[in-house]
Formats: sequence, structure tokens, C-alpha cells
Amino acid sequence: METKVDEIAERIYRLSTFVPEIAAPAGFTFNQFLIDADEPFLFHCGPRSLFPPVSKALGAITPIEGLRWISFGHVEADECGAMNLWLAAAPQAQVVHGQIACMVSLNDLADRPPRALADGEIMDVGGRRVRYIDTPHVPHAWESGLIYEEITRTLFCGDLFTQIGQGPALVKESVLEAAIVAENAFQATSLTPATGPTIRMLATLAPRRLATMHGSSYDGDCAALLSQLADYYDAALAAKSQTSS
Repeated sequence: METKVDEIAERIYRLSTFVPEIAAPAGFTFNQFLIDADEPFLFHCGPRSLFPPVSKALGAITPIEGLRWISFGHVEADECGAMNLWLAAAPQAQVVHGQIACMVSLNDLADRPPRALADGEIMDVGGRRVRYIDTPHVPHAWESGLIYEEITRTLFCGDLFTQIGQGPALVKESVLEAAIVAENAFQATSLTPATGPTIRMLATLAPRRLATMHGSSYDGDCAALLSQLADYYDAALAAKSQTSS
């Protein structure tokens, strides 16, 4: 497998690996993102099986041993399976996540103690400002959280807007329809009364760019797209409630 590198914003790199066997015949992409700041920040570790090509791709951008921060959306193999491999390769690196993730999982799972962040806490990583945002149960795990890079206005939105197949690194066309297709296929999102409001909270950030974990990243009216996704989930929740009543 080959990991492709694309710069989707100034010094923000998408490391993408296409796996044709998953969601065949269309296949599926696994994306990690490097914020190439003075203190390099990796969002998503990838599964252990992808560590060799992903780490090789990252090493072509910046020395792996200089990696300083590691984070991901929630505790799941494709998000943090390779976490301890990255920690071993980068002696100064530290995992950062929300307080719930550290309490319930990462204090035990990470080979070095993680740093717990408060909701809304901002990390100045040297040339970039990374804000941590709690998003419990969005898309599906209690400890879920995302990051927003304030200078480039890039929202690293994890499993939100997941798409099947292999598209371009960055698109200006709406990815909503493709995300709905994937949601109908996987049914991975937790539908709760908080799902729509949490996504609308992300829309208030008015990001310029959405860095998605699976599929193409999006450059356009991100607030509108997030609001449309929230509307879709609100409608899906209402439909499910009517069916069960």
C-alpha cells in the first residue's frame, strides 16, 4: 500500500492510504493529517498495519523523531491503533485528548502519560493554534473530540462526512450526498438529540476547510455544509422516533 501526501492548507498535509478491500468494490481511504508547525502535530494515528507507509510519508515532510503532539477523534483502531508505534518512533511526542478519553482509556493504553485538554483549550504549537473541542457521542463515542486550527481555519472533523471510495484530496463540490451514502451503508453515527446541535456548534466556527478522515477534504462554505449535515441527522432521528413509537 502507498500513502499519498497532499498539502490541503498551508503546512497542513493529508496522508492518505487507499485500501480497496474495505467497502469493496469502491474501497476506502484512511487519512491522517500533519500540522507542520514548530511543534509538529499529528491528527489520527491510523491502524498499526498502516504505520509503515504512513510513517514513511510523514518522514518525507518532517523528521518523525521531531513529532511533538499526537491526537485523534476517539479511541478506535483506525484512529489510534498505531499510537504507541508513533510514541516509540518520536521520543518527545505526547498524546493529547479530552479529559474523558484520558480518564477512560488513554491513561492506560498510551505508553507515555497523555495530556488531558479541557473543552475549548487552545495549544500554541508554534505558528499554529490548535483548539480542542469536546463532541461526546458525535459521531459515536463518549470520548469523541475534534480539533480546529484557528490560523488556517481548518476543522479536523474525523468521521464526520465519511465517504466511500477514493476521491481527490480536496474538493470544492459538496460532499454531503456522498456522506449520506456512506452513513446509510455503515450506520455508524449515534443518533441522539445532541447530534444535530453538536454539529451546528461546529458550524459556528465558520471553518474554511474540513479535513475528513475517510474521503476527500472539503474547501468551501463549511458552515453551510455542517448545518446541512445536522439537518440530515435531525431528520433521521425524527424518522427513527416515529418508526419506534
